Amino acid sequence: MASDGARKQFWKRSNSKVPGSIQHVYGAQHPPFDPLLHGTLLKSTPKVPTTPVKAKKVSTFQEFESNTSDAWDAGEDDDELLAMATESLNSEVVMETAHRVLRNHSQRQSQPSQKEMPEPEPQPITEPSVAPSGDLRLVKSVSESHTPCPSESTSDPVPLQRSQSLPHSATVSLSGTSDPNALGGSALSNREASRLDKFKQLLAGPNTDLEELRKLSWSGIPKPVRPITWKLLSGYLPANVDRRPATLQRKQKEYFAFIEHYYNSRNDEVHQDTYRQIHIDIPRMSPEALILQPKVTEIFERILFIWAIRHPASGYVQGINDLVTPFFVVFICEYIDQEDVDEVDVSSVPAEVLRNIEADTYWCMSKLLDGIQDNYTFAQPGIQMKVKMLEELVSRIDERVHRHLDGHEVRYLQFAFRWMNNLLMRELPLRCTIRLWDTYQSEPEGFSHFHLYVCAAFLVRWRREILEERDFQELLLFLQNLPTARWDDQDVSLLLAEAYRLKFAFADAPNHYKK
Repeated sequence: MASDGARKQFWKRSNSKVPGSIQHVYGAQHPPFDPLLHGTLLKSTPKVPTTPVKAKKVSTFQEFESNTSDAWDAGEDDDELLAMATESLNSEVVMETAHRVLRNHSQRQSQPSQKEMPEPEPQPITEPSVAPSGDLRLVKSVSESHTPCPSESTSDPVPLQRSQSLPHSATVSLSGTSDPNALGGSALSNREASRLDKFKQLLAGPNTDLEELRKLSWSGIPKPVRPITWKLLSGYLPANVDRRPATLQRKQKEYFAFIEHYYNSRNDEVHQDTYRQIHIDIPRMSPEALILQPKVTEIFERILFIWAIRHPASGYVQGINDLVTPFFVVFICEYIDQEDVDEVDVSSVPAEVLRNIEADTYWCMSKLLDGIQDNYTFAQPGIQMKVKMLEELVSRIDERVHRHLDGHEVRYLQFAFRWMNNLLMRELPLRCTIRLWDTYQSEPEGFSHFHLYVCAAFLVRWRREILEERDFQELLLFLQNLPTARWDDQDVSLLLAEAYRLKFAFADAPNHYKK
């Protein structure tokens, strides 16, 4: 009975606020409380007694709720927040900060711009400066204070938007340059410079931390340090700085010993078919302006022929030739200034440098192929298995696309075989392939395992266009000629982010994509 009496008296004994009292949550959805903006609301909101009205006898929760209002009083919460702000903030510091922000903003506004701002708009900027110091507790950000109402912004778009409060999110055009009107351009270049400094510091140590280097390289490697980073991540160079010169010298000497021993046999009957196929495939590669230079053609022929002779289990298979290009381009860009690879003239590169680049390219390509050699053995079982896994994965992540392809009798082998065989090199511009390989070399089993999720994300990326096609021939033509000519690093980064999400969801749970 005592416990029954205690239960009956529960609502009467609760003199404090009921748990769950509504208060402002300050974060992504609610900006900090601004007394300048909400001051009138505080004055107009009537005070509600903070002590619950004693009821004659509370028998039900509904009666208690009707007699109790303090737990839902927003005005009291605002008063408490304002009092807390008064105690915790120094008004002089806040005023000084506010004046400095407004002064900097006024100077930026006074600079000439393409479109003149309407004259009535600067008025709200000066209002906080004349407000009493006692009322200015919290200051809103510049971008939030001057964001126009929808009705005001319909005719003249105001450039004072998100770029001021988020300087790193400058809009990047398809050409890879920042929007000249975006205020984050300099911040973006500062961020790139900061990343380059991090790479240089990491590489300057006596023993490079390869795990840390992989983490830093996942989101892209700056061009000046890409050659040395690729050599380290591929396992070609040791982490110890003192051992690198001797390793380079030994591996380069070993490669040219292979050439001296094997290359003269290219016209022998046993090897002439291999050499003839290599000789035919190289002119089909891209970029043509680089590959068709006689010196480059000879380098590629030697690299591919030596690799085929030293790996008789697979020999030379069409598609391997494409895997030489990224390494060669990255390593030669260390010695030239041209941004456009098509304009590179290797005749200006010293012969000794070209010899070293050739040897480095051979060994790095060999390291890559060691992890995916089953893609190129008889019947190419590695590719067959990966295409099957891609089909199962897409059927789980986007069943509508999968059913659409199946309904029009489009088989995954008809378009995805090349994706696996050439590692998407025929689907993306070379600059995008190099960026993609930055991440592949940072991922454990990036070329053999992570590539599957990149292909899945790549296919789903064209979901709308695929579903619009209603014919087998049109579907296949589209999938074999995807419109990626204007892609840049930002597009590749989005693709990799989606691929990582898929890997996180499915890689350690293969039964999730098995029917």
